Amino acid sequence: MSENIYSKTITSRRSFIEGLAAIGGISLALAGMDALGLGIESEYSTPPNISGGNGKKIVILGAGLAGLTAAYEMSKAGYDCKVIETRSFAGGRCQTARKGFKYTDLMGYSQTCEFDEGHYLNNGPWRIPYHHHSTLYYTKKFNVPLQLFNNDNDNSFVYFEGGTGPLAGKPLRKGKVAADVRGYTSEILAKASKSGALNLPFSAADKDRFIAYLIGEGWLNADTLSYEGTNGRGYEVDPGPGINPGPGIPSKPYAMSDLLGSKAWSVLQSVSDYEQQRVMFQPIGGMDQIAKGFVKNLGDLIQYSTSVKKIAQDANGVSVSWIDGNGVKGVTTADYCICTIPISVLNGIDLQVSPAFKEAMLKVAYAPVNKIGLQMSNRFWEDKYRIYGGHVYNDIPGIRTISLPSYGFQGEKGVLLGYYSFGGEAAKISAKSPADRAAFALEGGQKIFPEYKSSFENSFSFCWHLDKDNLGGWAVWSEEARKEAYPKLCDPDGRIYLAGEHLTYLGGWQAGAIESAWQQIEKIHKRVKA
Repeated sequence: MSENIYSKTITSRRSFIEGLAAIGGISLALAGMDALGLGIESEYSTPPNISGGNGKKIVILGAGLAGLTAAYEMSKAGYDCKVIETRSFAGGRCQTARKGFKYTDLMGYSQTCEFDEGHYLNNGPWRIPYHHHSTLYYTKKFNVPLQLFNNDNDNSFVYFEGGTGPLAGKPLRKGKVAADVRGYTSEILAKASKSGALNLPFSAADKDRFIAYLIGEGWLNADTLSYEGTNGRGYEVDPGPGINPGPGIPSKPYAMSDLLGSKAWSVLQSVSDYEQQRVMFQPIGGMDQIAKGFVKNLGDLIQYSTSVKKIAQDANGVSVSWIDGNGVKGVTTADYCICTIPISVLNGIDLQVSPAFKEAMLKVAYAPVNKIGLQMSNRFWEDKYRIYGGHVYNDIPGIRTISLPSYGFQGEKGVLLGYYSFGGEAAKISAKSPADRAAFALEGGQKIFPEYKSSFENSFSFCWHLDKDNLGGWAVWSEEARKEAYPKLCDPDGRIYLAGEHLTYLGGWQAGAIESAWQQIEKIHKRVKA
């Protein structure tokens, strides 16, 4: 491990979370958020019930999910809405790269996605938990078909180079590691409990029940209370017809000391993280199907390829100065403004708000985040290794998570996620050219799958901190900023309201953007009615 995240250099929750992200990826980072009380369950199930906008004008800046939500709900309620979007498409971070998708980052690197038809990479959000009620509300309302996302696969690999012993630096099946670690642990507890070595507040009957539980949990021999392996960890030779292979040859457990030295046990949990269920959801065909669902219901309310240059206000309304892709300048006036532009970008725009509000905006940091999709000529992970979806957890710096697609099973080709990096590692990788990023991803994956390089066809990479319209993956709040600045930004400054994942405790999730918009449109509506 290159950095001790518990060292004295960690001076805030933000740096703590970024340290977790650098080591364990988004799952560990968001688990850390949950542990610090920054829970990520979606609180709201449905939008506010509003009506009677009576043509009041609302200018909405940004056509990400927050802006789309505000436009959809408020226009439906009778408000006169106009959305100004800097990109040529809607969705913000809810975007999908597929054949023909073009992107140029702040380093000047231009890419055109060359994936075969039907294949894609979700550049931003890529999975939906079952308790993100608001996101699922709109997928159902807009008839966006979903499919299961395999977020945990026992037959996938765990790969840790930083361990010790004979298992370090070797791809290990997660299910085998789980069976052996839990089996040995159950054996130790069962034998100690039976001998009376454990000082537990149990009655004799409770002790027997506890031992019975451990026998089942650890697949122990009921007579000897020993862990001797289980068919659940797999076979060296699978059972089959006739005498040979017949019953098959069971696999042999790893030694407990070897498992502990390998660090592979670090991926195990009794149950999945609350925000990372073992099975989640994804829209069929790409996450941008959610944004497209909004767009179909908004008509011509969105003005694309238009950059906001100035946001001004007075006692009577707001005015937004802009310039479109053809160099045409204009001003849009309205009664109120809902601004969903990421604060990392908004800080560079001429914004007429109070000094205290501007000072609060400067307290928000944004996380560097990278992704890369690798198109492979064949689905070797399925054909040879029988891995259908899920992740390959590893400690390779800059790689950390390799994700195998949960769509197109048993097809000819596939696009896998070659890395998902954060923090300093993301900054280093993003300095590389797209070709060098792909080479870096291939070098890491080759350590786990020998077929990696020979199967590679093309790639598409996205660095969120190099995207001029975001300048970071998501907002990261320090404890102090969450206490002092966050409440100021949740309230309006005059007639200007902010919304987005950055103004929620659901940071980094689509539900955060949606529900932030719900709260702000309800505030505006109450103000109008008053």
